[in-house]
Amino acid sequence: MSKVPALKNVTATFERGKFYGVIGENAGGKTTLCNLIRGLIPHFYKGKLKGEVTIDGEDLRKLDIDILSTQLGYIFQNPFTQISGVKKTVFEEIALGMENLGVPKEEMIRRVFEIAELLKIEDLLQNDPNALSGGQRQKVAFASIIAMDSDTFVIDEPTSQLDPDGTAAIFEIIQTLKEQGKTIILVEHKVDLLAQYADEVLVMHGGELIAQGKTQDVLSDISLREKGAMLPHTVEFYQVLKAEGKILDRVPVTRQDCIAQLKERLV
Repeated sequence: MSKVPALKNVTATFERGKFYGVIGENAGGKTTLCNLIRGLIPHFYKGKLKGEVTIDGEDLRKLDIDILSTQLGYIFQNPFTQISGVKKTVFEEIALGMENLGVPKEEMIRRVFEIAELLKIEDLLQNDPNALSGGQRQKVAFASIIAMDSDTFVIDEPTSQLDPDGTAAIFEIIQTLKEQGKTIILVEHKVDLLAQYADEVLVMHGGELIAQGKTQDVLSDISLREKGAMLPHTVEFYQVLKAEGKILDRVPVTRQDCIAQLKERLV
């Protein structure tokens, strides 16, 4: 057992209906933070938990993990661990969580088809989930969690197995969930997309939360690169322009803002 805390000096509050991006170096504590929010710590991963962790004002230690699983949807980093392995078709895999919740059959069928259409996996519904590619499994894992209709989604690198088109589709779906009033906590290395979609960003380093705040404020902090955090390509572009004496009004973190500022300089 390690004597070094996996997480330390972490103080954060997540508000309902907001989209939070979590970034930082590899092994910086991002997945551990997700496991804590989800309740896998301390209910599954044992060890010492010091400090206060509450969900809707209730102590995490006292919450029923089974009930919590219906309120918090968790999409794991590795899609191969999320597939149940007990269902013969993708349709049944997506419906599994609803089946456990006792959702009426007609409602279950309707929701499976709706979610499959949303994720564009209708052609996979009769396939064996254990025979899918990594990218296909990722989408099925995503679908099975969306089907539970949780209030909050904790998502650990959902695009790791996906190509650019698949990645863009996942972010559009996450944005749709946010528009439905869902709370999103997303670990993601593709910061250019986080810059476009996230309301706030948290930065982990060495198990500590070293920065948090509005997306523009955090992702424009160039010093974070020294702590292993990736920043949007537009920030690097800003640095190149600055070195040449061409200074923009602000550090752009999205492509749209970067283009808008460049057009202003050309007028």
